[in-house]
Amino acid sequence: MTRQDAMRLLLAGIADDLLAYPALSALLEQQFDAAVRHRGPQLTSVAEEISALVDIMLARRTQRVALVQRLLGPTATMLQAFALLKNAARERMEADWKTLEQMVIECKRLGKRNSDLLVEQYSIMQRVLHGEEQIYAPA
Repeated sequence: MTRQDAMRLLLAGIADDLLAYPALSALLEQQFDAAVRHRGPQLTSVAEEISALVDIMLARRTQRVALVQRLLGPTATMLQAFALLKNAARERMEADWKTLEQMVIECKRLGKRNSDLLVEQYSIMQRVLHGEEQIYAPA
């Protein structure tokens, strides 16, 4: 693979992730809605979709790291890889990378929100089914 091929694959992976993160965000919103409405089958379906999408995105991330290392060595960063591009392309990719970073942060926030809700629902269900835990031991 030539350096040009590696750069092309790197940029294509970023473009694919720029499309994938809004889809992930939408799935996380669906997951939250299903959890709020206690729709178990929908929760299962959405979780499977999220898992499949995240697996694809993780594979792209792994490929991205390998491509940057191939281009610049084992300690290289994305910004160093972008520095190999001409001005207009570099500026566009740096902006796209910042956008992608913000999308990642937002999806992490949504994932944590969903996780917190599901944990709280589980905790409530456990208390309903099994009663409150005894805080003090009987005398």
